[in-house]
Amino acid sequence: VAATLGILWIVLVLSILEVSLSFDNAVVNATVLRNMDPVWQRRFLTWGILIAVFGMRIIFPIAIVAIAAQVGPVEAINLSLNNPDEYERIVSDAHVGIAGFGGAFLAMVGLTFFFEEDKEVHWIAMLERSINRFSSVPAIEIGLVLGVLYGVSTLLTPQDTITFLTAGILGLITFIGVQAISSVLEEAEAKKRAAGIVVKSGLGGFLYLEVLDASFSFDGVIGAFALSNNMVIIALGLSVGAIFVRSITIHLVQTGTLNQYRYLEHGAFWAIIVLGAIMLFSAKFHIPETITGLLGATLIGLSFWWSVRHNRREGSETIDLNSPG
Repeated sequence: VAATLGILWIVLVLSILEVSLSFDNAVVNATVLRNMDPVWQRRFLTWGILIAVFGMRIIFPIAIVAIAAQVGPVEAINLSLNNPDEYERIVSDAHVGIAGFGGAFLAMVGLTFFFEEDKEVHWIAMLERSINRFSSVPAIEIGLVLGVLYGVSTLLTPQDTITFLTAGILGLITFIGVQAISSVLEEAEAKKRAAGIVVKSGLGGFLYLEVLDASFSFDGVIGAFALSNNMVIIALGLSVGAIFVRSITIHLVQTGTLNQYRYLEHGAFWAIIVLGAIMLFSAKFHIPETITGLLGATLIGLSFWWSVRHNRREGSETIDLNSPG
């Protein structure tokens, strides 16, 4: 009984870890999902859950072990079940590459939002307006991320430097590739609509969301080893959290929460930039997942509070305008 309770406790803590690290992911997912066809929204919850749970929480760590230890998938699964200490060591040793790829991808997601040329709403007005002034500079986000990648790489050993830079560049290429696919699909769909053909849009957005989810999950998968090195327990705990995050995303879309709270997505994208930076610097420095989760939650909480204040101000101004006299 005590052992079972211990396992359940670890699963619960892992679920909370996943939710705390991915709440900003839920908000960003909702910004993309609200513009997608209802069919693809449902697929995000069904197909997406399968990819998130089996792909990222189970197959991804096993693939790392198989590649790093140069063994087949069956041997990697056997290692995870029968030699969890070695399994943990191999996955943890792959952290430099994971930090480079995930950090670069997330940084691009966050920076692209703030460098959008026609962006009119600003939360941290002075800072965001200053950033937005450079939005017309071609590929400025890529230049910034490459600069940070190079800066962090100078702190690493020669072997880790190559791994980190290669992974970071692959993260950039993946982001550009997903954006390119989305643009091509959207253009094709626009032409079909112009010709009067009914289009079920959403494949490009779906691909983008899955890569985004993968980048978010890296941190949770690595951080989970602080609590357990049992593959089954880790997969179970992170999967419960992933399902909960998807449910939050759908709730945000269905209730129109993002439209009601003006600055909520700003807070989420700032949280993504912070998470991306933390992932990049974690290649050299150990940064507890608790800090990562708290920073993300704080930024989203502040943006929510600011949105409520804005709504109250707007409401009081409307009342003043409508009052007699």
